[in-house]
Amino acid sequence: MASSPSLPTPGSRPKKPLGKMADWFRQTLLKKPKKMPDSSESMPSDASQPTSQDSPVPASHSSVTPPSLPPSQVSDSGSIRWSKDYDVCVCHSEEDLVAAQDLVSYLEGSTASLRCFLQLRDATPGGAIVSELCQALSSSHCRVLLITPGFLQDPWCKYQMLQALTDAPGAEGRTIPLLLGLSRAAYPPELRFMYYVDGRGPDSGFHQVKEAVMRYLQTLS
Repeated sequence: MASSPSLPTPGSRPKKPLGKMADWFRQTLLKKPKKMPDSSESMPSDASQPTSQDSPVPASHSSVTPPSLPPSQVSDSGSIRWSKDYDVCVCHSEEDLVAAQDLVSYLEGSTASLRCFLQLRDATPGGAIVSELCQALSSSHCRVLLITPGFLQDPWCKYQMLQALTDAPGAEGRTIPLLLGLSRAAYPPELRFMYYVDGRGPDSGFHQVKEAVMRYLQTLS
């Protein structure tokens, strides 16, 4: 009697399918991190933190603060004195140019370093005389009237004098008359309500003019 073919035992059939399924699960688990990458791995570290070469930080958001000025410079820059271009406008006639230059040199060379307007030096070339004179007066805190015989005969000097009185009729110390080569009797009647500086002293009254300007500037602070 021929022997019948041997049948596989019940435990031997699932070995091959179980091995394939284990391999499939193993491959699936290995591929899972690649299909769902972590957010930290999806973006390069360079992209999350841009460098100054690729993406510069705006100045408004920068952590570096600009250097601050010393307190003394901050207070000076915010002073009312710097709201005008000049501290002093020297009004003089053409024949008194040398005396006006001496006065300006004295004021600008002092420790106060006063800023002076001298017409022939600081006026805009080609500008209208009336416009330049008015601009000089409005751009200066104080006006020094160099009153001489030539001043009284110069119509432009008289115009500047009247304009200065019109702009600041009640500002004490802003208009400073300096009398040179004239007697008190020749003092202009338009200025009789204010004191003048007598220029007959050794320094032609320049020191008194400087002190008067400094007193007025101190009232602005």
